Order: sequence, then C-alpha cells, then structure tokens
Amino acid sequence: MAKLSPLAILPPLVFAALAGVFVWGMERDDPRALPSALIGQEAPALVVTAMADLPPLTSDVLKDGNVKLVNFWASWCAPCRIEHPLITQLSAEGMPVYGVNYKDEPDAALKFLNDMGNPYAAVGADLSGRDTAVNWGVYGVPETFVIDGDGQVLYRFAGALTPNVVNNRIREHFAAK
Repeated sequence: MAKLSPLAILPPLVFAALAGVFVWGMERDDPRALPSALIGQEAPALVVTAMADLPPLTSDVLKDGNVKLVNFWASWCAPCRIEHPLITQLSAEGMPVYGVNYKDEPDAALKFLNDMGNPYAAVGADLSGRDTAVNWGVYGVPETFVIDGDGQVLYRFAGALTPNVVNNRIREHFAAK
C-alpha cells in the first residue's frame, strides 16, 4: 500500500476553503449591496452647476434638519427612467428628494424632467462626473443616498430603486426621524 504525500491533500483543502468563502459571501443580507465608506460620515460637498431656472442644489440643504434623498441620475440612463415614477411618488408623499444630474447634456436633462416630471426639490448638474460624483463614491447611475438632517450619510443604494428597496431600506430612515 502506497503512502499519501502530505501535498496530496492540499488541493482538496484549498477547494473546501474557497467553497466555504463563496457560500459565506452568498449568505450576506444583500449580495448586491455595495458598501460605502461614507455611511456614518458627513456627505461630501455638492459642487454642481445650476440647471436653467430650476431651484439650485447647494450643500446647505444637506444640513437643513430633515432626512432626505439625494438621487444621482441622467437622461441617457435607462434604469433612471425605470425608477423615476417611484422617485416621483416618494416626492409626492412628502419625502424630500434632491437630484444630481450626472454627465449629461443640459438640454437632454431638462427635456427628461419636462417629459417625465420633476420630483426634485432642487437640482444640480455634475457635468464632468468628477466634481461631486467621485467624492460621493458614485461610479454609475442611478445611485441614491439617504442623508440625515445633520448632513450625514445613512444609506446608499446603487441601481434603480424598487418598491422593495424603498419599503425595506429607505423608509426606515424616515420613520426614525
């Protein structure tokens, strides 16, 4: 009978360890969630350009004492169009919603809001995607942040909002105010 080399058991052990890591990763609360280093931190300054005659978005609004949503969006973004009715509904319910238009043509952004409705209490444009979005950790649109009344980031969701996300993740921050 031949003796097994200690190295012969190494591949099955490595495989078992990797399988364990993969299973652990799949059992997280929300496997699509992208962590944000900003949670619990003060929201970065809003360095945005005013959009036509719309109310301008400023950093002061982040510390107005009210919990709010800050939604990064663009007219060319298909998921933004999908989530827009839900954003409009939240605004109609009295949830303060502010928009940051991301890497968009100003005329296209205004047409989007004229055609689909403007749910935003104030809007600003990050034309290059480098003035505000980079500091907020945005890598694409849509992305939505919940900001408390002191300007701290409470939650971030990357992707189009859904009723499930709103009901199970967003509303809890407004109920706690």
